[in-house]
Order: sequence, then structure tokens, then C-alpha cells
Amino acid sequence: MDEIREALTKTSAATKKDRFGRAISMSALALILIVVISIFWFVASKGLATFFTNHVNLGDFLTGSKWAPGQVDAQGKPMAGAASMIVGSFLVTLLSAIIATPFAIGTAVFMTEISPRKGAKILQPVTELLVGIPSVVYGFIGLTIVVPTMRSIFGGSGFGILAGAMVLFVMILPTVTSMTVDTLRAVPRHYRESALALGATRWQMIYKVILRSATPGILTAIVFGMARAFGEALAVQMVVGNAALMPHNLTSPSATLTSVLTQGIGNTVMGSLENNALWSLALILLLMSLVFNLVIRAIGKKGAM
Repeated sequence: MDEIREALTKTSAATKKDRFGRAISMSALALILIVVISIFWFVASKGLATFFTNHVNLGDFLTGSKWAPGQVDAQGKPMAGAASMIVGSFLVTLLSAIIATPFAIGTAVFMTEISPRKGAKILQPVTELLVGIPSVVYGFIGLTIVVPTMRSIFGGSGFGILAGAMVLFVMILPTVTSMTVDTLRAVPRHYRESALALGATRWQMIYKVILRSATPGILTAIVFGMARAFGEALAVQMVVGNAALMPHNLTSPSATLTSVLTQGIGNTVMGSLENNALWSLALILLLMSLVFNLVIRAIGKKGAM
């Protein structure tokens, strides 16, 4: 009897493996959580030092357009105004998304509704190839092709918001296209069949049924592409002009948060106002990435409902 009771109460090998796998999963989850919290804590502590240690006014930082943290103005306040970089980042991101969206939707519709076989054979490999190209290659192409083209058309130096948007447009196009393709393919087949059975033309079926049903997924793809564009550094730095000035038009040299960060972070002393101000820019980027993720989740929940 004792042997039978022991055999029945003893933990089986399958249970031990299940517990071991669960422990590994929980450990990995805890490690990821610790890393994310540590990143937020580190960037926030460095970025907030500008306002609590160096006593820079938050309103002046967000609305000021003069960026020279090592200097002071006539009132003795540090010239740490990040408005020009914030505006430049948003302009480049929005403009690239506006340009990329029609191309991405058109490509996705061709690949899923008009010519799925040819689209899969031709456009799918091209899209995957664009994803694998390094950022520096995009920046170099923009520097040698886009900037001279802008200079010949609009005059000036050629560097500016428009040049950066054109480079980012090509960079985020594969991301938006791939996510849009997945969204269109997820639309149930009976939607198409019902629309055609009611007498709708092929274009009416695509425009009034497929695209409308896939709107939440398409919006998610656009926001996801904007999130990538907002955080892009090297390619934009090579074509935007890197002038911390409020952009007066789309062809005037400007700067983004990422371009100023990559240029200045290696030339400052840790703990100085110049270094803390750059960390404040990094904090803005981190918060904006959080906002983009929250928007994506909100759109996804609305689409699920």
C-alpha cells in the first residue's frame, strides 16, 4: 500500500518539466520587465536632471527655439529650447507617413486583390529587400540623389524637412506595406463573395468592403511606420541639414531630436547641462514611443470590438 501511495503522490516527470518550463518563462518575463523599467528609470533620471538640477524651465525647454545649452540669454537663462527639433521630428514623420500611405495601400491591394500571384512573386521579394537595407545606405542615397534633386528643383542647399521625409518614406514603406498586406488577407473571404453577389464591381468591393473592414489594421500599420520614422537617426541626420532652427518651409535646413542626439551626445561631459539637455531630448523620444504604442493598442482594441 505504501508503495502504491508513494507512486500516486510522487511528482511525475511531465509535471517537473512543466514546472521547469514555467520557471524559465517567468524568469525571462521578469528579466524583460526589469530591463524595461531600468531603461525608463535611467533615461528619466538623466532627462529630468535638466529641470531639477540645472533648473531649466520646462515651458522654455518645450517652446524655446534657440538651442545652445552651454550659453545663456540676456536674462541669464540657458538657451535650451527644443521646440525646433520637436517640430522638425513631427514634420518629417507626418510628411513621410502621408507620402508612404497611398503607395503602401496601393501595393497591398495589388498583392492581395488584383494580382496575388504576380504580387507575391515580384513585390514581396522587393519589399523584403527594402527592409534589410541598412539606414546608412538610405542616408547615402538621400545625400547623393535626393538632396541634389531638391536643390535643382527648389533651390537652396537641398537639405531640409522634405529631403528627410523622402528618405524616411522609402524606409517605412516596407513596414506599412507588409502590415497592410497581412490586414487585407485577414479580411474574411465571404465579405468579398457577398459584395460581388450583390452586384458590386471589383473596385466597389475593394473600396467599400475590403478597405473599410481593414481600416483599423491599416491605421495600425501607419502609426507603426510613424513610430519607426520618429526614432530614425542616421539616415535623417545625413539629409535634414542638422541646423537647430525652427523650419520656415519644407526645404529649409532643420534638425530632429535624433539628429541632435547623435551629433552631440559624444561631445558633452556627463552631468553637465549640455549632456542633461540631450538626455531630456532622449526622454521625449522615449515618451513619444510610448505614446505610439498606446495609440497602436487603442486602434487594435477598437478594431477587435
